[in-house]
Amino acid sequence: MRSWLPGFTALSAIWGASFALIKVAVDAGVPPVWVAAWRCVLGAATLWAILLARGERAPRDRALWGHSAAVAVLLNTVPFTLFSFGETEVSTVLAGVMNATTPLFTVLFTVLTVREERRPGARRLLGLALGFAGVLTVLGVWHGLGAGATTGALACLAAACCYGAGFAYLRRFLSGRTESVTVLSALQIGCAAAELALVAPFAAGAPHWPGAGAAAALLALGAFGTGVAYLLNLGLVRAAGTTVASAVTYAVPLFSTALGATVLDEPVGWNALAGGALVIAAVALTRPRRAPAAAPATAPAPRARQSAG
Repeated sequence: MRSWLPGFTALSAIWGASFALIKVAVDAGVPPVWVAAWRCVLGAATLWAILLARGERAPRDRALWGHSAAVAVLLNTVPFTLFSFGETEVSTVLAGVMNATTPLFTVLFTVLTVREERRPGARRLLGLALGFAGVLTVLGVWHGLGAGATTGALACLAAACCYGAGFAYLRRFLSGRTESVTVLSALQIGCAAAELALVAPFAAGAPHWPGAGAAAALLALGAFGTGVAYLLNLGLVRAAGTTVASAVTYAVPLFSTALGATVLDEPVGWNALAGGALVIAAVALTRPRRAPAAAPATAPAPRARQSAG
């Protein structure tokens, strides 16, 4: 049995479960911006505790802190809020499939912003078109959507778009840094926590106790879905390489759909399954033909992955 398989499965399950945890919180009345805020606060606390336990220190480089604050907006502050808002209107099944479009947006933004990136050929362009068709299939555009469902779906799609822009930003400004991924992750999530702590009280008022179930969901979402998941991702990259790690994108919608259907009793229409399959096929087409070399065990900062949860 391959040694990286348990980590791969755990990471896919954690990121897939994050959509169900968000749903529990918003259904309990937690405002979307506070779901995002608690997720980042608890995730940052977990990452900083691990960082300190490892004896690492946060660098004082102002440029690094500035880039971390900027990427936190694109990868955490805005998309976490948008996904939480989206799930007030749509199911975890749809949200999980929309999240799977992240690599497609990453390709677009990387091509536009990274000079070293080659222009997309016919194969990748076909993948982008197929992904767009998959999104339309998931939405079931032929029979229309209610106003709320349309707004929620577009919010989730906008969140995936933010992820794509964020990963392109990471590649351009942070992928070559010498700091460990633990340090970079702690800085990023810490900045996101600070940003949301400033915004949330003005956007949604003071926080309130949502009940034991929602509180437990937020704790799991922050500590595991935003803290431990980062470290699992790093371990997977170093154990199996970025090609295997990027395949988590394929598995996350499977877990989010399964949990939505079995735990939350959400309906799973044929168009969600067909559209999800089209999106996954599109991601496969847009990935580079050559597999990137596996990161060595001492590599301080592997390139950013093209998925999120």
